[in-house]
Amino acid sequence: MQLPATFDDLVNEANQLNLYQKLILQINKDFLLANIDLDLHEAILPSSLKLILHETIYNLIQEKFADYLNLLYIIDVSEEKIKALNGDDVLKLSEEVSFLILKREWQKVWFRNRL
Repeated sequence: MQLPATFDDLVNEANQLNLYQKLILQINKDFLLANIDLDLHEAILPSSLKLILHETIYNLIQEKFADYLNLLYIIDVSEEKIKALNGDDVLKLSEEVSFLILKREWQKVWFRNRL
């Protein structure tokens, strides 16, 4: 599986395969497992998804770091990829982490629908 390089590529691929709603459901499921209230509507616009996810991750890093780490563990984001990010700018870091989360959630949805 070739992972999308950008947010737009990911959303386009999800839409082409009619899996965008399943991606949203997977995100909701994993955030709920981490006790983070992020109830996204299935018809959320991609631009809103990106903004809400970025804002949520930013707030978790700033205010609830243990919850942030738990979320990364539950979603199964690669620790290696997280450590490779530059943490000097929290705003940029949260954007990059949001994309890593989206890519991992996309992997789950894509694989599940390939079986």
